Amino acid sequence: MNRNVIVSCAVTGAGDTTGIHPDVPVTPQQIATAALEAAEAGAAIAHCHVRDPATGKGSRDVELFTEVVELIRASNSDVIINLTAGMGGDWAPDGDNPAQPGAGTDMAGPAERLAHVKALQPEICSLDCGTMNFGENLIYVSTPDFLREMARTVQGWGVKPELEVFDLGQINMAKTLLAEGLIDEPPLFQLCLGIPWGASADTESMLAMRNALPAGANWASFGISRMQMPMVAQAVLLGGHVRVGLEDNLYLSKGVLASNAQLVEHACTIIENLGASVASPAQAREQLGLRGTQ
Repeated sequence: MNRNVIVSCAVTGAGDTTGIHPDVPVTPQQIATAALEAAEAGAAIAHCHVRDPATGKGSRDVELFTEVVELIRASNSDVIINLTAGMGGDWAPDGDNPAQPGAGTDMAGPAERLAHVKALQPEICSLDCGTMNFGENLIYVSTPDFLREMARTVQGWGVKPELEVFDLGQINMAKTLLAEGLIDEPPLFQLCLGIPWGASADTESMLAMRNALPAGANWASFGISRMQMPMVAQAVLLGGHVRVGLEDNLYLSKGVLASNAQLVEHACTIIENLGASVASPAQAREQLGLRGTQ
């Protein structure tokens, strides 16, 4: 069991959720406010995507990321900023010619995927460790060569990659990057559970993935939708940290829409009821070996 648990809040994501939940953060001001409210509720880390303010769709616009980060940094909060680097990997085959990209495709190389990370130098950025089916006609593409280049690049900037893994094969890819010296010790893993065609959000999957991690790794996990809070409890009991937020789940209880702060508060209650404590940003920086604490 983990006795000092780092809570991360993924405040908006890039999914098509704005039509379901009217308060999913969309504008840079809304995203920054949600991150700060989550921090006030107990989150040590804010995981941030950005969205096109006009459409609500996920974006990788450097200017939008810059506005979010500047707003967070201008506050009095010491929350750790974790920026996604997962945008730019979507391939939707055209229905008439699968060799061509169809609607929804957004493919970019490593430099473009990391443009905002280069500009803003957050303490953490995500690194999605493999290619997988993502939905009914969408493939997320993250090749070994792309991953090597991205890992090498952020290592040079002193940014900690959060190794997002959706199955055991992706853990093997991440361990290869570590063995090749492209990831600094201690590595940080995020076990992503419940996404269709990835590992299931259940005890057996989390345990198997935890057991496959390299010795000394820091790890957290999350489950999507109604499995978000059960996976909070399970991660703590198996020795990990946790992630909640509107990127992964829109509801506080059945039919009751949540805010990011409410989800963090609920997770913190579960953690404390299990007899553990919630880590501060300073404790999280020390535990994860972030820049300035090594």
